[in-house]
Amino acid sequence: MLKHLSTHALITSAALLFAGCGATEEQAPETAAPAPMPQQSELIAACVDTEELAEAAEHSCVHAEFGPFESVTAAPLGGPSFVDVSAAHTAFNITLPAITYQQWTLGYAGSVIFTPEESTEYAFLTSGFRAVRVVNAATNEEVGLECHYAVPQEVCGSLRSAVTADLEGGIDYRVDFAAVVPQASSFLLVIEETGHAHAEE
Repeated sequence: MLKHLSTHALITSAALLFAGCGATEEQAPETAAPAPMPQQSELIAACVDTEELAEAAEHSCVHAEFGPFESVTAAPLGGPSFVDVSAAHTAFNITLPAITYQQWTLGYAGSVIFTPEESTEYAFLTSGFRAVRVVNAATNEEVGLECHYAVPQEVCGSLRSAVTADLEGGIDYRVDFAAVVPQASSFLLVIEETGHAHAEE
């Protein structure tokens, strides 16, 4: 009975995090959702001022296509994470652990750690639509995401989605990602300061 309840709690928790997931990157570009993820758009507003985000996406696209690349496996959701994705100007190929129930794989979820160098707004750009949550690793306080940006194909064909958040420099943040089947367990992540930083490169 206890095992059944803990499994049920895990599935319920995963379902809540998965609430932000939408179309999969496995779809052809013509059928992939060009707008914010349908369910996530109710939780996170679409970005209104997209000029700086488009510039950040263009810069990040270079890393998404040419590297440098680093492959990491995210820590299982709900536990401590020591998987660091703080290296600047790096495309991380992240693999999420599977969430299973009996013989079925329900989806994938995991956590990584990001420590920004300075206090500013950051964009978390991914190659597919993923549910994202950012939490202060020390206090376990969730950071509110500012907005969602669906990266246009003409801006970058390798990155599909971005969410933004204001973060403090030197603070460790746990970034949770989730994907539902049939989304893939792996995706690319590039984290970029919005605004001035990429223009100085």
